[in-house]
Amino acid sequence: MILGFILEEGVLTAFVSFITMQFQLCSVFFTFSLGTRTHYFGRTILHGGAKYRATGRGFVVRHIKFAENYRLYSRSHFVKGLEVALLLVIFLAYGFNNSGAIGYILLSISSWFMALSWLFAPYVFNPSGFEWQKVVEDFRDWTNWLFYRGGIGVKGEESWEAWWDEELAHIHTFRGRILETILSLRFFIFQYGVVYHMHAAKESTTLSVYWVSWAVLGGLFVLLMVFSLNPKAMVHFQLLLRLVKSIALLVVLAGLVVAIAMTPLTVLDVLASILAYVPTGWGILSIAVAWKPIVKRLGLWKIVRSLARLYDAGMGMIIFVPIAICSWFPFISTFQTRLLFNQAFSRGLEISLILAGNNQNAGI
Repeated sequence: MILGFILEEGVLTAFVSFITMQFQLCSVFFTFSLGTRTHYFGRTILHGGAKYRATGRGFVVRHIKFAENYRLYSRSHFVKGLEVALLLVIFLAYGFNNSGAIGYILLSISSWFMALSWLFAPYVFNPSGFEWQKVVEDFRDWTNWLFYRGGIGVKGEESWEAWWDEELAHIHTFRGRILETILSLRFFIFQYGVVYHMHAAKESTTLSVYWVSWAVLGGLFVLLMVFSLNPKAMVHFQLLLRLVKSIALLVVLAGLVVAIAMTPLTVLDVLASILAYVPTGWGILSIAVAWKPIVKRLGLWKIVRSLARLYDAGMGMIIFVPIAICSWFPFISTFQTRLLFNQAFSRGLEISLILAGNNQNAGI
C-alpha cells in the first residue's frame, strides 16, 4: 500500500497520506473487514452455500444498537477475537520467556491489534456509540433480547433463542458436522496445556492430572444442570428448587475456600482454571451444536442452550464493559464524532444534542 502511494503521489505525500489514514483508524476498519471475508470464505469451504455476503463497507450516520452489532458480528469476529486474546494471555502467563515486556510487545502487538479490532471496531465506528444515554438504552435492549424466549413466528431480532437457531442453520450436512467437530478439538488444547502449569499439579506430568481436570469440569456441568432448571416447569416445587440452588452455590464456594486453604490449590490456580475451562466449554458446545439431532434425542438440548446463552452473555459483557467505561468520559464521544464526520457535521451534531437536552429539561 505504501509503495503504491509512493508511485502515485511521491514519497512525502505518500508518507503524509499514510499517517493521516492511521489517525482515521483505517487500519482498524481494514482489519475488521478482512475478518468478515475470512469468516464467510471459510464457512463456504466447510458447508457450501456460496452467495453474496455483506462485508460491512457501507457508511451510516445512524446509531446501530449494541444487540444488532452483536448479532451481526458475534460468530464472525467476536468469538475469534476473544480466542486470539485468550491465546495471547496464556502466552504471556506460561509461554513467554524472560526477555522482558518489550520483547512480548514486539512479538504480540500485531495479534493484539487484530483481536481488539475484531472486538471493538463495530462500536468505534458506530455513531453516538459512546454517549451515555445511548449506552444505557443499548444495554436495556440487549438484555431484553438476550432473555426473551423464542417461539413460533419470533424473529432473531427479537429473541436470542431464535437468533441462535438461525446461526446454526448452515450446519446441515454430515461432512460439515465432521469438519466442525475436528476444528472444535483445538479448544481442548488450552486445558491440556494450562492444567500442568497449576501449583496443584505439583509439576506432575502424568495423565491423571488431565483426567482430574475433566472430573472437575464434569462437576461444573452438573452444577450448570442444576441452575438451568426452569422454575416455571416446576410450579409446585419453586421454593424447593431455589433452596437446592442456594445450597449448591454455598457448597461450591465453601469447597473452593477449603481447597485453597487445605490443599496446594492457589488463587492463581483458580484464575488459571478459567483460562482452561472457558475454551473447553466452548469446544464442547461447538461439538454439541454440530450434532444437534443426536443431542436432542439424548434430551440434553436445553442444557446446551443454557450454556450457549451463558457464553453469549459473557462475551457481550466483555465487549460492553469497556464501552460503558469509555462513555463516562464525554471527550471520547466528541473525539469519535470528529473522527467519523467532518467538522461542520460534528458541530451541528453537538448543537443538536444540546438542544435535545434542553427540550427534555423543559418538559420536566
